[in-house]
Amino acid sequence: MPTRTARTAWDGGLQDGSGQVELSSSKVGTYHVSFPKRAADDAGGTTSPEELVAAAHSSCYAMQLSALVAEAGGTPKHLDVSADVSLGPDPAGGFRLTGITLTVRGQVDGLDADGFAAAAQKAKEGCPISKALTGVEITLDAALAS
Repeated sequence: MPTRTARTAWDGGLQDGSGQVELSSSKVGTYHVSFPKRAADDAGGTTSPEELVAAAHSSCYAMQLSALVAEAGGTPKHLDVSADVSLGPDPAGGFRLTGITLTVRGQVDGLDADGFAAAAQKAKEGCPISKALTGVEITLDAALAS
C-alpha cells in the first residue's frame, strides 16, 4: 500500500504565527492554518488538524462501511457520514482530542435496521483511522435514512 504525504510550512509563534498545509501526495490543495482560528468557534476559512482528522475519519469510515454492508449481503446506495472532532484541554497539560462523533445515514438495499447498525458498529471498530485513534472516545450514531 502507498504512503501519503502532507506538509506544513509554519511562520512565527503559536499565537501570532500561521501556516499552510499542503496535501502533497494528491496535490489537491494548500490550506491555511493558525492556532487562534483553530481555537475559535468560527474557523473563518482556515482549517485545523481536527478538521483534517474529521475528513480522514469520515472518508475512511464510509469506505469501510460500504465494504461491510456488501459483506453482510446488502447493497450500499448512499452513505452520508460526518465526523465531529473535538479539541479540549489535556489534564496532563496542553490540548488533546476529547472525542469524535461519527454520524451516518444510509440508503441500503438488502439490510434491515439491525443489520445496518451491526455493519456500522463493525466499521467503526475496523476502520484504519478509528484504529489509529484508539486513545480518543469515538461514539457512533447510525441509522438508515427514512
